[in-house]
Amino acid sequence: MQKDLLADFLHLYHSLGSRHRILPALLDQFSGNPSILLASNTHALKSAGLKQSEINQIRSPQHPWVSKDLTWAETGHHYLICFDDDSYPGLLRQISDFPTLLYAAGNPGLLQEPQIAIVGSRNCTPGGAQNAFEFASQLASAGLTITSGMALGIDSAAHRGALQVDANTIAVTGTGLDLIYPRRNLRLADAILERGLLVSEFPLGTEARPTNFPQRNRIISGLALATLVVEAAERSGSLITARLAAEQGRDVFAVPGSIHNPQTRGCHQLIRDGATITETPLDIATEISSLIGFVLEQQSNGRGEHSVPLDSAHRNLLEVIGYDPVNCDILVQRSGLTIDKLSSMLLLLEINDLIQSAPGGCFVRI
Repeated sequence: MQKDLLADFLHLYHSLGSRHRILPALLDQFSGNPSILLASNTHALKSAGLKQSEINQIRSPQHPWVSKDLTWAETGHHYLICFDDDSYPGLLRQISDFPTLLYAAGNPGLLQEPQIAIVGSRNCTPGGAQNAFEFASQLASAGLTITSGMALGIDSAAHRGALQVDANTIAVTGTGLDLIYPRRNLRLADAILERGLLVSEFPLGTEARPTNFPQRNRIISGLALATLVVEAAERSGSLITARLAAEQGRDVFAVPGSIHNPQTRGCHQLIRDGATITETPLDIATEISSLIGFVLEQQSNGRGEHSVPLDSAHRNLLEVIGYDPVNCDILVQRSGLTIDKLSSMLLLLEINDLIQSAPGGCFVRI
């Protein structure tokens, strides 16, 4: 969006305050152009549904936050992404209450990539953190972007799992992007900024408030093809994310745990409510592989099929799989790979439709 149009959009956005979500429908009545809206007379604005108090705000001099936003966006790797920009994520626009403006820092191209949300308890067990780390590492190695909320516990482990394999991760925050919360994750935020993306719908300067985080959660689930809950207590905020994902028509996966662990009771409830039980990243790939292909096809915009180039290790593994069903134990013997490395490589091959699952935990080349 051109700078003058963006400035007019930002003036409307901040002038409307909590009512900024009416902007998409409002702008539709003015050819999608914020400058035309601002130049319209009072009768036209009232006919479009604006209150007199809102018209007064719009008629006032440019909102002071506009210059702050524009200055921030002129700094390297900072972006303001309006709901009608080409760079706005298509999956997020599909939810009923999509954000009208995103603040982004890092690599905004990741918003167009296939994502999986990994969320869970802040007070997780060491085993839960390890599960989140390993799921994230393997799914990220296979080409999925890991999206989470940068909270302590499971969220942090998921981000670190993706960073460990030099893969992509997105953190959706519940504060303005100029305020990192929690402060203990300042170094993690720096690492995500360098490799991935920080995203928020909250204006600069917005501090952490309890009401921000359920609002933030709908963006986490809305960006992703599916949401994986690794550990969650019965009243965990992660259950809100899972519920929102289901309401948005997205898949929900849950990792089961001990019946004696209070941090897994939320996951068990999700499974009872219809979430897919998952024990390995391959369980997820099997369910969402067709959706991944759809997103990649949309992203390519007719520029040819999307495929992930295979290195020599993946080509060798493809050769040892062959065209007859073979299980992981045999593949470990044939390839010399560890089971963790084998799992992430199998996931990449399956996502790219080079192999498929077969009965008995086997795989076959196609």
